[in-house]
Amino acid sequence: MRSLRKGTIEYPDDVLLSLKENEEEFLTELKILAAVKFYELKKLSLGKAAELAGLDKVDFIKLLGKYRVSIFSLSEEELVKDIENA
Repeated sequence: MRSLRKGTIEYPDDVLLSLKENEEEFLTELKILAAVKFYELKKLSLGKAAELAGLDKVDFIKLLGKYRVSIFSLSEEELVKDIENA
């Protein structure tokens, strides 16, 4: 069984009102957004980011599409070069 850590985050009282979310929805979305960003910045692997988000890999890949984050590691320029050299 894996070990989980728990942390605390401070935020202004009116954030939940502005987002029209309850605390549980806010914290869940915060975890998901952090996982997406850490994956996008290549700080977490796909599997670890999915685990942080509380999703399996397939659902996390679908989620990445929603946020327009590519699962491919090549830049557009590198991809064009690869196609030209094929």
